[in-house]
Amino acid sequence: MHGRPARISSILLAGVVALTAPALPARASAPGDLGGDLDAILADPRLDGAAVGAVVRDARTGAVRYSRGAATPLLPASNLKIYTSGAALSLLGAGYRFQTSVHARSVSGSSVKGDLYLRGTGDPTMRAAEYDRLAARVAAKGVKRIEGDLVADDTWFDAVRTPSHWDPSDLQYYYAAPISALTVSPNDDFDAGSVNVSVGPGARGKPVRVGLAPATRAVKIDNRAVTGAPGSPSTLAVNRAVGSDTIVVSGSYPAGAATYTTLRTVRKPTMYAADVFRRALRAHGVQVRGGTERGRTPAGAARIASRASMPLSRLMVPFLKLSNNMIAEILVKSIGRKAGGRGSWDAGLPVIERYARSLGVPSGRLTMADGSGLSRLDRTTAGDVSTVLRNLRQKPWFPAWYRALPVAGDPGRMAGGTLASRMRGTPAAGNVRAKTGTLTGATALSGYVTDPSGRPLVFSVILNGYRGGAPKDIEDAIAIRLAGGASTGAARTARTGQRLECSWTRRC
Repeated sequence: MHGRPARISSILLAGVVALTAPALPARASAPGDLGGDLDAILADPRLDGAAVGAVVRDARTGAVRYSRGAATPLLPASNLKIYTSGAALSLLGAGYRFQTSVHARSVSGSSVKGDLYLRGTGDPTMRAAEYDRLAARVAAKGVKRIEGDLVADDTWFDAVRTPSHWDPSDLQYYYAAPISALTVSPNDDFDAGSVNVSVGPGARGKPVRVGLAPATRAVKIDNRAVTGAPGSPSTLAVNRAVGSDTIVVSGSYPAGAATYTTLRTVRKPTMYAADVFRRALRAHGVQVRGGTERGRTPAGAARIASRASMPLSRLMVPFLKLSNNMIAEILVKSIGRKAGGRGSWDAGLPVIERYARSLGVPSGRLTMADGSGLSRLDRTTAGDVSTVLRNLRQKPWFPAWYRALPVAGDPGRMAGGTLASRMRGTPAAGNVRAKTGTLTGATALSGYVTDPSGRPLVFSVILNGYRGGAPKDIEDAIAIRLAGGASTGAARTARTGQRLECSWTRRC
């Protein structure tokens, strides 16, 4: 992120820095009580030398039931979305809708005498079908011909597509797509800025078949892959190099195998959106005589078609259930645009940090380098996350936000989300609602649980620098214990069959 490197670097010495603010007091634990049980879970040898933040609070009173490392600044991964989502609902509003519109200076009969402007405000829910319906509305106005160009207006946001500190090796993958005010989502998960690549076998020894959905010329395919013998191992690779508009398909794929699909990001999301819309116009009988370019909609141009997204309260479901990074970053820029007239990370992130202060986070204790938690420069504390979780309960939009959190053990994709396969068959299943977080060397789980007495609790567990893979079972054991399950037995069971929260572990 531009404009704040000194502040960020001062926080990152060795990754963990002691704060001058006092830590939350840890409650003395007697054998077998909550404190003793959580201490035992966190005594796992994989956490030797790790940085641990774990806080449990009474959701009604705020009283601390357990605390360890509460004021230690940690890498939260996607737990950062707790801050971004809360700020968006408060600052943009639960009823906020993204607008995508089509404008022209002059329409005469069936012709636009000049350019046609496609203007976006960042809507991540614009799929090919939405652009098709938008084109149908243009055609329904009797428009048959555009005498000028198709101009893609993405000026609602700045032109910085990705934060400079994101890992370059991530940038071809859908969880790290470029951000634009005009974009395309290839699926119902709203993975904006990506295209679906499908690979099917051809005849043995011949090239494989490669397709893009939606169809677009915004990326090129370099098909170097061949069809192997039936039953032969697949060595298929699908890659887009940083800075390239070409997706290279290489290796061998066995004859008779099912079609393989994957997502890859599109380097120029604005032109991708314009290309999908131009194809839709052609399909509805509207011819564009000129080219396609980026530009700004002139003042006074008439709006001839528009589309509004679902309200933000509903968008929270795919955002939080699936831990969608691109929705998070779009919301940051949208907040910046509303608060300061600039749709940028530099404008939006300080606003979210100020909002966190209004929820009880001390000044200087939250560092947001992005909105999703993908950046390794982000820092917060388990104590502050627990404070925010408790205070969000007082917001008028809280019921919708709470419903959007993943539900432990619920197999429905838009119910359990990133917790669908975790804590099944335990007292936490259907009880725990929490935000997950995973990056290399960082894992987190923070949210809500009702204890056996019916008392609502908030909890936050953030672990950094552990040994081996992400110890999700430790998080689960804590949540299960809070829900009334046995602590040590639950932890042992989880270790024998550990399940990661999802297949896209680097973004959750």
